[in-house]
Amino acid sequence: MSRLNSEEWFELTQLYAEYASALDAADWDRWPEFFTEVCSYRLQPRENHERGFPLATLSFESRGMLRDRVYGIRETLFHDPYYQRHVVGTPLVRRVEDGRIHCEANYAVFRTKLSQLTTVFNVGRTIDEVVRTPQGLKFAARLVVYDSEMIPNSIIYPI
Repeated sequence: MSRLNSEEWFELTQLYAEYASALDAADWDRWPEFFTEVCSYRLQPRENHERGFPLATLSFESRGMLRDRVYGIRETLFHDPYYQRHVVGTPLVRRVEDGRIHCEANYAVFRTKLSQLTTVFNVGRTIDEVVRTPQGLKFAARLVVYDSEMIPNSIIYPI
């Protein structure tokens, strides 16, 4: 197991911060660009994850599928608009091997609907595999494990 040097650590924390910033700004075109071309993004309840059940609320297996989701957000999904604000903990590096950084971070997402109070929308952790590309660090796999089995209506925007 190798460790990250200070420059790599800074780059990893920036990846997490930039990701959250893009989502908070509803910059949906940027979202797929945080991932490698062949990637995995899954949103799964904690109970399913802990029991080893594969069922996920959302599951995408390529950057193209992420772009399709962006199209859906903009063009086909009808919902009450809302703002998101992500609070992301410091990434915990579990191991670095074979060019992959295996890491995770806790998160909380707050949601604000127009003319309503802000509420806690979703809380959990991300379990990530990050790789170096010519464009910098990217997510090769991101598993978002949310703590509550209950989610309000549906999840429109990425976590």
